[in-house]
Amino acid sequence: MKLREWKEIKNYSKEELIAKLESIQRNLFELKLKNRMLKLKNTKEIKNLRKDIARIKTLLWQKYGIKK
Repeated sequence: MKLREWKEIKNYSKEELIAKLESIQRNLFELKLKNRMLKLKNTKEIKNLRKDIARIKTLLWQKYGIKK
């Protein structure tokens, strides 16, 4: 997630943050599956998605007190 995109995400509503989180989690699942079946050339993408999930979960906790 680029810095510009992160600044935009900080202004999202609760519903938008939850939708973004679910989308990233789905992408992470698909990448993990592809990595098991075929070796990915860019495995760093998995690490980046995990960090994005942590960022969004932290933001949800700070703003709304939601643990998801």
